[in-house]
Amino acid sequence: MEKNTIAIISSNDIKHTNADDVMGFAQNNDLFYLSGIDQEETILVLYPNAYKSENREILFVKETNEHIKIWDGEKLSKEHTSKISGIKRIEWTNDFEKILQLIAFEADGFYLGHNEHVKRATYNQQTLQDKTIQWCKEKYPLHQYHRAAKITRALRPIKASQEITLIQKAANISIEGFHRVLKAIKPNCKEYELEAELTFSIIKNGGTRHAFKPIVASGKNACALHYNTNDNICKAGDMVLLDFGVCYGNYNSDTTRCIPVNGKFSERQKEIYSAVLYCLKEGSKLLKPGVIPADYEKQMAYLVEEQLIKLGLLHASEVAKQDPEKPLYKKYFMHGTAHHLGLDVHDVGLYSEALQPGMVLTCEPGIYIPEEGIGCRLENDYLITDIGNINLTQEMPIEIEEIEDLINI
Repeated sequence: MEKNTIAIISSNDIKHTNADDVMGFAQNNDLFYLSGIDQEETILVLYPNAYKSENREILFVKETNEHIKIWDGEKLSKEHTSKISGIKRIEWTNDFEKILQLIAFEADGFYLGHNEHVKRATYNQQTLQDKTIQWCKEKYPLHQYHRAAKITRALRPIKASQEITLIQKAANISIEGFHRVLKAIKPNCKEYELEAELTFSIIKNGGTRHAFKPIVASGKNACALHYNTNDNICKAGDMVLLDFGVCYGNYNSDTTRCIPVNGKFSERQKEIYSAVLYCLKEGSKLLKPGVIPADYEKQMAYLVEEQLIKLGLLHASEVAKQDPEKPLYKKYFMHGTAHHLGLDVHDVGLYSEALQPGMVLTCEPGIYIPEEGIGCRLENDYLITDIGNINLTQEMPIEIEEIEDLINI
């Protein structure tokens, strides 16, 4: 932080659906990262240069009352909040504006939190963070303003050992869920029946929730990258693409597998699956310290392009004279293959900066052929280390023979 500035990080809102119903609460991950508090109506104030030491860290939490206790259960006490966060001074959220005003005019500026993501601009909704920014600028218009996300974005990609343990636990629950799906899949089952097996595994093993709405896409549905209606019949002869993750302790896994409905891959399915698996194995070797993600993506694209030629989907002569700005492989492979993973499934981190030890990324090549009704994507989660990477999802079956054997037990 710049000298003599105050950071204000607020929690996420509780989102409403209809009438008096609400969606499940999900914390602002910057706030959770800095405090460990997973409760609504929470505000963290950091003022490292405050004259009085008690003003350097203040955490505001929602005050409970008898009505809240009866209807929603206990909220965090000041003592419990302090124990979780390590912050000594805990105040009630109702006192936030009054206390801030006592210290604001000592400071020269504010760091404010905001959900900075390349895809956020497509969603037009005002959040508590937006309201905090608006209120603060109206209340203190002559202060300087800075982006807290620039700092948290630099901190969060490199995981501490405790964070890696939680991601590994989330991955382990995913692995158990996949084994349940292998036992349950059969011709004429519904996609949502397989989703139910994943959900059962999360609940049984103490997971918080699905990391995202799982994709259970049979046949041609697998060619829609974000298909998740999951209501079709899984037909004999089709493959099912499962893209799913588990949230455990607010940290996430993200994995993808493809399996044959009748327990046996066809020859064409084997060809395509083997091509994608080759790209996963070779491409994941590129995830190591010092690699720029943009360079990695180019290498992955070359790997997939090579396989598309071998599969007869592209011709080498046409590829040789293609427009570099409009590569032909995009017809069958149209997405990136690596993203940061952690508190967010698509976790914070700049793709213009080199990979470092402690980062966790996915690797997920795919090939999608609508005219053949086949979509195949395979995805693992990798921890970057000083000497390469570790596959956190190593125990999830991926070889053709192993998958066929497990389905047919």
